[in-house]
Amino acid sequence: MKYLGGYPEETIRQARQLADSNKLGVVLLKRYAVAHEVRTDKALYQYVSQMKKEFLGNAEPVSKVAFDNKLHVIMHALGLHTSISRVQGQKLKSKREIRVASLFKNVPIEFLKMIVVHELAHLKEKEHGRAFYKLCLYMEPDYHQFEFDLRLYLTHMEMNGEPLWG
Repeated sequence: MKYLGGYPEETIRQARQLADSNKLGVVLLKRYAVAHEVRTDKALYQYVSQMKKEFLGNAEPVSKVAFDNKLHVIMHALGLHTSISRVQGQKLKSKREIRVASLFKNVPIEFLKMIVVHELAHLKEKEHGRAFYKLCLYMEPDYHQFEFDLRLYLTHMEMNGEPLWG
């Protein structure tokens, strides 16, 4: 149960019980019936841009958003934000990118939203501190529940190897 490290023992025990009885997928499917429709990089860019505009209008612009086949959950990367700086004439230009692991093309919108919220929060807050999670909760009040359920899904995938959606 490597994706549930840091959660209370009772929570991990309940998750293990569901996983051992092959009911983890059933519980997740009951809670999240369908996958989102954001399948292309263009659609993902539009989704991220809309969320950024709604919640972080004055944050630095994001120049690129894409699904990334090279991001693997094994490296604990669900998404990735990068900032690239380069000199153009006498000015220092900065570009921001957000990449989301391709695994998340076929998950419920709540899981994608949790990842996008997390990466957008890094535009304002670099470290995972109190201000970072406060910003995540501002953008998505159910952030922690979606993160936990996503971790349950990753546990299901690790144990069964079968995606639930798509």
